Amino acid sequence: MVCSECPVACKNVKPLQKHMCLTITPPLKVNVELDFADVFGPLPEESSSNVVFDEPAVVHTRSHSFVGPSSLGSPSLKIKDSVDLDSEKAPEGDVAEVSGEVGIEDFEVLKVVGRGAFGKVYQVRKKDTSEIFAMKVMRKDKIMEKNHAEYMKAERDILTKIDHPFIVQLKYSFQTKYRLYLVLDFINGGHLFFQLYHQGLFREDLARVYTAEIVSAVSHLHEKGIMHRDLKPENILMDTDGHVMLTDFGLAKEFEENSRSNSMCGTTEYMAPEIVRGKGHDKAADWWSVGILLYEMLTGKPPFMGSKGKIQQKIVKDKIKLPQFLSTEAHALLKGLLQKEPERRLGSGLSGAGEIKEHKWFKGINWKKLEAREVKPSFKPEVSGRQCIANFDKCWTDMSVLDSPANSPRSDPKPFYQLRLRQAASFNPQPSHIDFCRGTKCY
Repeated sequence: MVCSECPVACKNVKPLQKHMCLTITPPLKVNVELDFADVFGPLPEESSSNVVFDEPAVVHTRSHSFVGPSSLGSPSLKIKDSVDLDSEKAPEGDVAEVSGEVGIEDFEVLKVVGRGAFGKVYQVRKKDTSEIFAMKVMRKDKIMEKNHAEYMKAERDILTKIDHPFIVQLKYSFQTKYRLYLVLDFINGGHLFFQLYHQGLFREDLARVYTAEIVSAVSHLHEKGIMHRDLKPENILMDTDGHVMLTDFGLAKEFEENSRSNSMCGTTEYMAPEIVRGKGHDKAADWWSVGILLYEMLTGKPPFMGSKGKIQQKIVKDKIKLPQFLSTEAHALLKGLLQKEPERRLGSGLSGAGEIKEHKWFKGINWKKLEAREVKPSFKPEVSGRQCIANFDKCWTDMSVLDSPANSPRSDPKPFYQLRLRQAASFNPQPSHIDFCRGTKCY
């Protein structure tokens, strides 16, 4: 999330303020009885966390994550972990050793830090411990509108199976009558693109560490039988030590070896050719996206740009043009990851991610030390404390807490970037699960 007006560091963090009560109304003409109890736990007997729907308009001027037609006729996903996050209350750093229930009343909403197709992402404080978390709140009416109930269940189910040093961890999940809630680690070094925007591009030695951490995280997902399918800078956070943290599993999917998915999904600039062609894809699609991420880190922009249709044509037909200022090893890695035929793509062989980890561009990376977080990136974001939001764009953090997951003061909604409405009147791309600002425009 990037804004030219956003300060580099949070110098004046205001003290936590309690929110006033508010009478708010539920959504109209929507079947809110959609059952998510098999994954998000039972509904509370009475919920005071109804919904405000007077959201400001958002202008999108870049393609975003979307899911195209696919078969979602599978039965409801069941929890397979021994730990039920819906019914257990976790102490700091642990989820499995205490009992009790967690609900919306246990959290105080502080700031908006993102927005997506189904709701918003908030910075919240857990009242009994004062811990700071990110709360992803999804509106059931929007989920049903797009027929994405199974994707939401899959996201929560997948998050319970992941434990990796470079992946954001799920702490709690629950539901109310109108909403679904995922409470995750709050990572406040900003998004990778936030730093990329301010840096312009990354030196190869810094990009090497970031890419190695992303490769490690994606490799872990594949070992667990999970494809991410939406790798992009907006879905990669940076922690206070400068390590990257993969997030947003709204398009992730569990897979079996030698199986292919036919969904049309992802973000166009990072979408693999096989997804664009609609011929079916597997985990190799993630390695293409890693290649696009590396290209953007090293050059400052993705290799294919333009309208959605033009980008898709270029992905399928055009050769990648590699800048001369990149090293020979970087050229070789990019060529390997950006092979248009997935079976020839680096990472698709018998050794899987091992092919990538052993590439000469990663010579000098000690993968065991890396995964122990002992390899320190040369850049650390400026963060003044656990509640600091300086690395999140002001276009979100300055917003009133509307459509709040908890009772909050009501204020009149203000148009969001109204000056750009006329420019984007004819542009209506699919929104992503979390849409962020780039530069002075909201993407």
